[in-house]
Amino acid sequence: MENNLITYLLALPVAGSIIILYLKKDNIIRYTGLIFSLAVFIISLVMYFRFDPAIDGFQFYHKTSWIGNLNISYQVGVDGLSLLLVMLTAFLTPLTLISSWSAINKKVKEFTFFMLLLEMGMLGVFVSLDLFLFYIFWEAMLIPMYFIIGIWGGESRIYASVKFFIYTMFGSLLMLVAIVWLGVYASGVLGYFSTDYIELNNVAPGIAGTMQNFMFLAFAFSFAIKVPLFPLHTWLPDAHVQAPTAGSVILAGVLLKMGTYGLLRFCLPLFPSASIYFAPAISILAIIGIIYGALVAMVQTDMKKLVAYSSVAHLGFVVLGIFAMTQESIQGAVIQMVNHGLSTGALFLLVGIIYERTHTREISKYGGIAKVVPVFSFALLFASLSSVGLPGLNGFVGEFLILLGSFKSPVLNSWWYTVFAASGVIFAAVYLLWMYQRVAFGEIKNPAMKDIKDMNKREMLVLAPVFIFIVWIGVYPGTFLKVSEVSTKHVVNKVVNNSINEVGINAD
Repeated sequence: MENNLITYLLALPVAGSIIILYLKKDNIIRYTGLIFSLAVFIISLVMYFRFDPAIDGFQFYHKTSWIGNLNISYQVGVDGLSLLLVMLTAFLTPLTLISSWSAINKKVKEFTFFMLLLEMGMLGVFVSLDLFLFYIFWEAMLIPMYFIIGIWGGESRIYASVKFFIYTMFGSLLMLVAIVWLGVYASGVLGYFSTDYIELNNVAPGIAGTMQNFMFLAFAFSFAIKVPLFPLHTWLPDAHVQAPTAGSVILAGVLLKMGTYGLLRFCLPLFPSASIYFAPAISILAIIGIIYGALVAMVQTDMKKLVAYSSVAHLGFVVLGIFAMTQESIQGAVIQMVNHGLSTGALFLLVGIIYERTHTREISKYGGIAKVVPVFSFALLFASLSSVGLPGLNGFVGEFLILLGSFKSPVLNSWWYTVFAASGVIFAAVYLLWMYQRVAFGEIKNPAMKDIKDMNKREMLVLAPVFIFIVWIGVYPGTFLKVSEVSTKHVVNKVVNNSINEVGINAD
């Protein structure tokens, strides 16, 4: 049964989406979608408790021949790098379905259908161990998100959904070319065409310099668009602002992590020499993203756009951690992917909650609402402090590990990266706490704000588990860091230690 757990994980959302097509009543559809998404979360919990963090390799591994002539397989498994992201996906999906209970009141069947298909696509990306299968899931995820933004989004939803689709599709095509190129190269070494990740892990690092650089860039460009890394970020604010609340939460919480996961899973182990060669340049782009995202967030007048630009800054930290290539920085990057999903997901949920009541996201229309909606105001402050990186909450753990790892990185070999990146922590406090001050404090200038209702039990139920994990990771991160410790050590050893002599970096 253990070997089939991942198959059950992928099959349940598909089965749920098919059943939903035959249902008619909205409430039954909502409950059906919720039950299937909760079942997926339960399977992810089973995987967590059966996962052995001491094993260096893939667990719950399953391989079945798919396209025999090309040696393409249905090959899935998880290790410490992917398990936490699988759990994050399974955790956030039912919460977003509950959060949209009252916000989505048209085409409920179609919305729930696309949300379950989206969950399947995201999970597939994190568990695929065949590059062709990975590409299929990567592209499959685009379709439901395109419709979620395009049908249930804001006024400019069509523009935002098309922009999101074209950006990601363009990057994906370059990745497809690189996958084919890699498979053809493998045929010269293995004697047959292969897209098997485990086989390519042994073959690809031996690719000659220039060819490896081109392959790395093709993969990295595709993943950088999804992150999004500066200057490829321009699709993100439009997609976030126009998407419904559930779409924004999933987009920030999971979809952006597919880019950073791709960099960590494919770019570093498959192309170690190229990764080290391009690490300084990509780290500089990450730092520009940290500072630029924070400065642009500071001048936003729309709450949702402010949170969207904060994602550019926070994901810049994750990319810096990945390309610093130390045990601490990559551990920090993995846990920060989870942290960002929780913190920014909570912020988008809260912006959606207040938007449902006031039908405005303009910061200037608020002020003094702490007196009217104290529970909401506390929740907004808590989520903001988590995103800022307050010690004792989850954001601090990831940012501290990334900055520590970057400072001692033999690949970057300069503490200036850490200095500039650390400024992003200060800027985050400025834009988030300033936004909170203008929204919650002061006198109520807008009479419409005097009559808004505080959070109801359903909304509290959605945010409570997110806040529990925010505190849990902040107070006792070892529960989650131990999961990825062996896998991150494996990546560091494979990339840095095996390439020290080749590129001449200083191991000390």
